[in-house]
Parts: sequence; C-alpha cells; structure tokens
Amino acid sequence: MLDALTLDQMRVLIAVSEAGSFSGGAECLGRAQSAVSYAIGNLESQLGVTLFDRSGYRPVLTPEGRMLLADARAILLKVDTLRARARGFGEGVELGLDIALDPQFPLTVASRALKELQNAYPLVSVRVLSAPLGEAIQLLQQHHCTLAISGIDIPDPRIEREAIVFVPRAAVVSTSHPLANRTASGESITAAELADYVQIVTEDPSTLTRGREYDVLSPGTWRVSDNSIKHALICAGIGWGNLPLWLIERDLLEGRLVRIPAAEFGSEGETVARMWLMHRTDEHLGPAAKTLKEALIRQSMTLGTA
Repeated sequence: MLDALTLDQMRVLIAVSEAGSFSGGAECLGRAQSAVSYAIGNLESQLGVTLFDRSGYRPVLTPEGRMLLADARAILLKVDTLRARARGFGEGVELGLDIALDPQFPLTVASRALKELQNAYPLVSVRVLSAPLGEAIQLLQQHHCTLAISGIDIPDPRIEREAIVFVPRAAVVSTSHPLANRTASGESITAAELADYVQIVTEDPSTLTRGREYDVLSPGTWRVSDNSIKHALICAGIGWGNLPLWLIERDLLEGRLVRIPAAEFGSEGETVARMWLMHRTDEHLGPAAKTLKEALIRQSMTLGTA
C-alpha cells in the first residue's frame, strides 16, 4: 500500500498541519473540507498510523505525525528541485534578474561581477536590492530575488548557501567625537564606556532576526536603514558604530574617522563578517543567473575566500 502514496496526499498533510485545521487546509488548497478529510484519512490508512489527534477542538499532530510530516516536507523539496532542474533544460536566457545584496558586501566586487554579466548578456535587465541582515534571506524565501548575498547565518533547507568571502569591519568614530580623544591614548575602551555614547546601528527590515542584536553595546542607539546613512551620522560626530573597511578606508586615511580600540572588538576595533551567496534549491538558475553567480565567486576571490 505504501506504493500508492501520492505527492498530493503529502501536500494535503502539510497544508492541514500549517493551517491548524482541516477547514484551513482546505481553504489553502482551494478544495472542499470533505475532500481534505478524506485524503488525510486515506493517507493514515495507507501508512497504518494516526497522523492527527482529533479528540480536541482542532486536530493536533501525533508524535508519529510530526515525524512523517518532516519526511513529507523533505520528499516534496526533492521533487520540487527535480522539477526546477527539468524545467531549466528547455529554458532560454532570463529577461531580468533580481539580486539582494547585504550592504556589508563590497560594492566594487559586486560591480565587477555585474559588469561580467552585462558583457555576457547585454539584454538582461538587472535589479539590485540593498538588503541588510536577514532581509536578503527573506527576499529569497519570498521569491523576490534569484540570488542573494547575506552575512546572517540562518540556514534554510530550501536555500543553497556558499561561503564566499570574509569582510573586515571596524568600530569607528569621528575625530570630533569625545571618544576620539581616548583613541589617541591607545588604551583599550571597555564596553561599559562605549555604552555611555550613542551607537549607530543598522536595523533589520525583515522578521528573521527579531529579538537578536549584533554587536550592539549601547542602550542609546540610533537605528538606520542602510550603511550610507550610518556612515554620514558617524562622520557627523553623532555616535560610533561598525562599518566595513572598504567603505571607510579613505576616511581613516584622511583623518575623518578613527578606529576605536574597543576591548569587545580587539585593539584595532576590528571584526569580520562572513558573506554567503545563496539561491533557492527549488528554482532553476538560468544562464544569466549562473554567469552572475560564477562571477561573484570569482571576484570575491580577489578579497580572499571564506
């Protein structure tokens, strides 16, 4: 009887479990509730186990049901990946590509890779999205981009990740800021001392990192949407913050910004952010997307791989 199992039955199981009811699952699938109830009952009969406890107001997955739900999701993921690859065999060049970039990722590297894409496929239009923290991953999850680069470590079985580069970052402050005097002495600045001053931080527009903070030491924070605003506010002497070195090299060289010798980040105030290049496993990458992916990996190697 196990040979009679269908992918549709597995999709019904997933829909009911995610909706929390047979009626909700039926609504998601656009079917009658009786058809969904019948499909689950038939699946239970074929498997020889009870998938849902129906004794309460709402059906609840049994322990066996929870385990088999995970198996069903894994099977459907493999099937969707197979279908995506098969569709790709007959597809031509994409009309356009959307790519989500973490603002920490060096723009010179991204630009060189995009130039390679343009040279290879001059008629393909490109949309580049600035996506800090978890936003790049969420855009990929929601099918709003084909490729994404993110520095946030949030594994997802639907997403293939490849570590491509480490991006050095430094805690910096304007030379007009009170903390600049401390940097001249060369003595280490404690986290408690940094907490006395405003910290400029980039906020995550996605929900993936809700409740999590990254290198935030000060209770007094100004939150911004991107690095260009953060850079401007730090240069204005409003507060201190972490920025990628590729963005502030000239400011450091010309004396507009100085590194903070924070004990939290090391004597040079330096940390590194690992960058992942990602795409969905259930969506085929066309010729242009493959070219851009390879170019991003190749250009990242000029900075040192992750």
